[in-house]
Amino acid sequence: MQTTPHDRNRTPIDRLTPRSNAERNGAAAVEMAFVLPLFLLVVWGIVEFGRAMMVGQLATNAARYGARLAILDGSTNQQVIDEVREFLVDTVGGIQPNDVSVTIEVEAAPGNDEPGNQLSQSHTKDICKVTVSIPYRDVGYISGKFLDGANLRGMCAMRHE
Repeated sequence: MQTTPHDRNRTPIDRLTPRSNAERNGAAAVEMAFVLPLFLLVVWGIVEFGRAMMVGQLATNAARYGARLAILDGSTNQQVIDEVREFLVDTVGGIQPNDVSVTIEVEAAPGNDEPGNQLSQSHTKDICKVTVSIPYRDVGYISGKFLDGANLRGMCAMRHE
């Protein structure tokens, strides 16, 4: 180990004590330059993941809301689609009604006529299934290629009353 003129004037006890902070100012700046971008990347990833989880849960809630409307007598596919889209536009924020894809399927109960996925043709005990899908690119804070093409979905099925 090479000694500096400053070290020669220090006693052996002084050499064991840490140096002053003034001698470490540059090191702290370099360490921060390496760590800060990584730290911010992790924090922003947590924020994006939280947003995706929130919107996914809202899509499930919208599908449940749509299924509750779908099982009522007199409901139509277009009414359910419009209500689900309005629910999501009001709760998510930052999306347009056309960003939301709503699919309605009706499975005939044993002994019932096939409704052809039309709620107006469905009968008691038919299963009405509502699926909601939102592209992640329409709700994410960062536009990145890592989740390009990913969809956030929610689904709910209930028996027609």
